[in-house]
Amino acid sequence: MTGNGPDAPPRRIPPGQRLVQGWPVSHYGPVPRFRPERWNLRVHGATASGAERTWAFDDLTALPHVTVIADLHCASGPTSTDHEWYGIPATAITELVPPAPDVTHVMAWAEYGYGANLRLADFTAPETILATHHNGEPLTAEHGFPLRLVVPHLYGYKSPKWLRAIEYLTEDRRGFWEERGYHNLADPWKEQRYSHQEAPGEGPGQDG
Repeated sequence: MTGNGPDAPPRRIPPGQRLVQGWPVSHYGPVPRFRPERWNLRVHGATASGAERTWAFDDLTALPHVTVIADLHCASGPTSTDHEWYGIPATAITELVPPAPDVTHVMAWAEYGYGANLRLADFTAPETILATHHNGEPLTAEHGFPLRLVVPHLYGYKSPKWLRAIEYLTEDRRGFWEERGYHNLADPWKEQRYSHQEAPGEGPGQDG
C-alpha cells in the first residue's frame, strides 16, 4: 500500500499530463435529456449470430456489475485520479452478444451520433466498463448519465458519455474526434494525441 503523506513518492501520470483536483466537465455539444421510455442500449453490427440485441434502461440492473478504480486522462492535458466506477464490464457485453470471428474493432455510439472507435482488445480490456455510477452515486447528466463507456487506459475521448450502442466492426473506421484530427489509438503513455503522430498501420486505410 502506498501512502499520500509528504514522504510518499509522486504519483506516476502519463507524460505531458498535469494532475488536477476534482473532475472537470468536458464535452462537445449540449447535455441530452434522458427519456427512459425511449432509451435503450443496442449491440449490433457483425455479431456472431447475425442478430442485434437491445436492453431497456431497467434491464441493465440484471447484467453483471463490477467496480473499477482508475484515472482519467484528457488529451488536452488534465489527469484526474482514483475515480471509482460501478457498472457493467465490457466483457459481459461480448459474452452476451459475441462478436463474429473476424471482428477487430468496435464503434461506441453515443447521443447526437457521436462515435468513438476502439480496437476490440481495448474494448475488452479488464478495466473497460459501461459505468452507471461514479464514487458511489449515479452519474450526473453532465458526466454521462445514464451510461458512460469508460476506457481508462486511453485518452478520454475514447470514453464517450451518454452511450447508446456498440457496433462490431470487421475493419476500423474513425470516430467523431478521430475524424477531426485526434489520434486513432489514443494511448496516453505514448502521447498519442493527434492524427499527424500516427505511424503506419495505426489508422484506417494505412499500410502496416
